[in-house]
Amino acid sequence: MPSPTSEPVRVAVLADSDTRWKWGALTARRIAPGPAVLTGFLLRGRATPTARQLAEVGAEADAIHEVTAAEFLRRAGGDTYGDDTYDVIVLALVGGGVQAVLHGLAALRTPNRPVVVTGYVGVVYEKLADGLLLRHGADLVLANSRRDAERFRAVYEGVGADASAVTEAALPFLGGAAYRPEAGRDTLVFATQPSVPASRADRAHLLGRLIEHARLHPTREVVLKLRSRPGEHTTHLEELPYQRLAEKTPGGLPPNLTLAHGHMGEVLDRTDLLVTVSSTAAMESLHRGIPTAILTDLGVRESLGNHHFIGSGLLTSFDRLDAGHRPKPDPLWLAGQGVAADGRYENAFDTARERVAELLARPGLPALAPYYTAATAPGYLPGILARHRIGPDGVPLPGAAGEPRPGGGVRRLVREAVRGAARGAYRHGVQRVAPVIRRVGEL
Repeated sequence: MPSPTSEPVRVAVLADSDTRWKWGALTARRIAPGPAVLTGFLLRGRATPTARQLAEVGAEADAIHEVTAAEFLRRAGGDTYGDDTYDVIVLALVGGGVQAVLHGLAALRTPNRPVVVTGYVGVVYEKLADGLLLRHGADLVLANSRRDAERFRAVYEGVGADASAVTEAALPFLGGAAYRPEAGRDTLVFATQPSVPASRADRAHLLGRLIEHARLHPTREVVLKLRSRPGEHTTHLEELPYQRLAEKTPGGLPPNLTLAHGHMGEVLDRTDLLVTVSSTAAMESLHRGIPTAILTDLGVRESLGNHHFIGSGLLTSFDRLDAGHRPKPDPLWLAGQGVAADGRYENAFDTARERVAELLARPGLPALAPYYTAATAPGYLPGILARHRIGPDGVPLPGAAGEPRPGGGVRRLVREAVRGAARGAYRHGVQRVAPVIRRVGEL
């Protein structure tokens, strides 16, 4: 294994969506003990990010490949591809994907296995136990705040699993200039989410209130910050994009209400009030000291994720925002959330970086040992592995990873074209056909 004073650390990041790629790539840079060569792998599936999405998130790699889980395992083992093995692997995946790759890496039995790191891309407000136990087995399970670290350890210890992998860090994409009001600037940004809220009625309500707010405050710039363009997928499915609803607004949108794509950090540079239901953008906003509001219009519910902000002082409604209310965050609540608005953020990854360096310095690491095994979860684990075409023993199923072929050939181009068309058809079905079928079923 290299040391910080010798060769660069070889890091592989496996991600399954644009948001998770951003988290994984930025985390890898922050926890690498010294210069790093970062190779990105995008897990082939419904949410594989487009080139535009990759450019928008702004997280770069020295090389990027699109793979299946089995293909990634073959590369991670250096098998027949001629690739170097990796010193560190960051798994930026849903819990089931992490579990499948952990079992696959354990089955490789390489003499000097890589350090394996995983975590969550944002606020953890649902499926805490399920998601955590599916991530158990990694060398480091990163928590984005002190509060999360305490919850993570409690879950592991509560089922009798080793909790030593839990490592407090922070969201890796916090940053940007501290908030400073500018004379003559008054910008409200509503940060949308792909799957929250889910129903057409709820989304129409929020869009309608945003339009009403813009009309009540004609000198204020109101921005609807979108997560993706129609046809693109993010970490979560978006069946009813706000831009589609906006197109059908009678009379059109007020002139001071605009739709925006692009990097969230650039939008926050000109934001005076960030409004959302429960987006992780709220954490970015709070880190900068930007006034932030968490909406209660649709209730405070676990399904919305805004229950995470109970006690924050940020919960409010459009009625109150229309009247000029600006929430102020509770200092004690902020202190436990990892936003580190007081300047401690630059040291938030020191512990994780030190642990990675310590593990890299060891002559050999023990075998990966996830909590879920054929003995602890015989009715659950095989299905999780099978979704990624990995057998109960952690070995890819026959045909899961085809024989490697040199790049640039006609067959490869045809395969990629077919895969692209299939993804497009899937996305069309989710965003256009499925909602129609549901509406018909409700008649």
